[in-house]
Amino acid sequence: MDTVSVRELRNDAGSVLDRVARGEVVVVTRDGAEVAELHPRGHRGLTGAEVLRRWRAVPPVDPDRLLRDIDEAVDQTL
Repeated sequence: MDTVSVRELRNDAGSVLDRVARGEVVVVTRDGAEVAELHPRGHRGLTGAEVLRRWRAVPPVDPDRLLRDIDEAVDQTL
């Protein structure tokens, strides 16, 4: 984990954010004291178009066959 001062962040925000986007965690300091932590955001959600594209690619499911397969795989006496 690297640190940058508020001044460095202000003067070179683009390159600091590029580092964060590549996965680094950067701590921001003011007068030598840690005041913030920059870290990459988690996985972004799917767009509506991507969800629909994936949904259309899902094969049909036969519910009766699915139940038979589950019954064969699971011990119902538990």
